Amino acid sequence: MAGGKHHVVVLALENVLALDIGIPLQVFGSWPDGPYTLTVCAEQPGPVAMHGGPALSVTEGLDALATADTVIVPGYLEPDAPSTRVSAALAQAAARGSRMVSICLGAFALAAAGLLDGRRATTHWQYAATLAKQHPKVTVQPEALYIDEGQVLTSGGVTAGLDLCLHLVRRDHGSRLANQRARLLVAAPHRTGGQAQFMDLPVAPDPDDGAAPVYEWALRNLHQPLTVDQLARRAGMSRRTLIRRFHADTGRPPMRWLLDARLGVARELLESSNLTVETVARRCGLGTPANFRTLFKAHVGVPPRTYRETFNPAPLSKP
Repeated sequence: MAGGKHHVVVLALENVLALDIGIPLQVFGSWPDGPYTLTVCAEQPGPVAMHGGPALSVTEGLDALATADTVIVPGYLEPDAPSTRVSAALAQAAARGSRMVSICLGAFALAAAGLLDGRRATTHWQYAATLAKQHPKVTVQPEALYIDEGQVLTSGGVTAGLDLCLHLVRRDHGSRLANQRARLLVAAPHRTGGQAQFMDLPVAPDPDDGAAPVYEWALRNLHQPLTVDQLARRAGMSRRTLIRRFHADTGRPPMRWLLDARLGVARELLESSNLTVETVARRCGLGTPANFRTLFKAHVGVPPRTYRETFNPAPLSKP
């Protein structure tokens, strides 16, 4: 630690996202009497293109990673691997014992360096499937706001990076200092739930061989107690063929796809209406209000009431 302070190095890759890099700069850099020092570096000193803002003028190269206690890779425009030189520098920093952190698509840089192999990780939910496909040794958990694997930490999209940076302060110096920092930034010290709250609502897949009607029929009948056998008969397939088809089209077995679709409709109703929880549960086919609350919290991360207060603050009327 330089001068007794924890040295944070932020690696700005080409087309770094303005919001993503702004988060660690605010949390660790604008803190004159704080416990951190901060350096921004790039693969080559000089101007670095920034998406959403003017080019950054960066004076430090990859050599700055040699003195880092923590390395943070903010998100960048496309989920591509960085150069082999950057990947090697990240791997060397990790081997020296630096704490390795990513915000949003920065996870792709850590993954390219092999730092996420055998670990759980997250990234922006929209690119989670791409991360899992490109790096099958990584256990991708798109529902998480951030994941702490000890030396390696990853976060979801944009503001989840703020959650993670405050978590780092909390981990390093305790809740009191983290809460003080959060108040100064007018941010929640800790958010409940995960990225599942912010994912797109489910729609029917678009298979090219005429299987779309069974998905569309299921979405129209979510209030009914649907079964795999019903779906198979509707699709004119055997049970085994239907299960294989769902895996190929959606990456999920039929009953999990149905559950996700029901939860998606529930989210939509909680956002756009003042229907009671009992009515929402009935329309989505999720059973009793108690069962609905349990399933919703388990898969979305927050109770239905909290979700509604976040996305639909209008007062609830009587049923």
